[in-house]
Amino acid sequence: MDLSHVIEAARAASSKAYAPYSNFRVGAAILTGSGAVHAGCNVENASYGLAICAERNAAARMVAGAVNPDDRKIQLVAVVSPDAAPCFPCGACRQVLHEFGCEEVVVLDASGDLERYPFQAILPYAFGPEDL
Repeated sequence: MDLSHVIEAARAASSKAYAPYSNFRVGAAILTGSGAVHAGCNVENASYGLAICAERNAAARMVAGAVNPDDRKIQLVAVVSPDAAPCFPCGACRQVLHEFGCEEVVVLDASGDLERYPFQAILPYAFGPEDL
């Protein structure tokens, strides 16, 4: 899979974000082990706790569209915001991404260059299904 395709899916999703309170638009695209790409954007709510981040939105789309187990294995997630760079997943999103075995996080730096991080570098000592 061409990484530029995944980045573009995240960028396109960010343009659809519903962020009337923070004006912080985020798009995320997940590449699964089977090669499928699932994108999502953040959706805010006047009751702030009910907002959903782009990464969790993309993960929910991945789960809903899964046909086989490889469709639920996250090879990487790309996170893009036209409002901030780099834009990393929040703690809650990191935990959800870990649940599905995310291997890598890709963000764009301030000059638009790719930065790639092994997932363990952004969530060391994660708690997951293997700890139960």
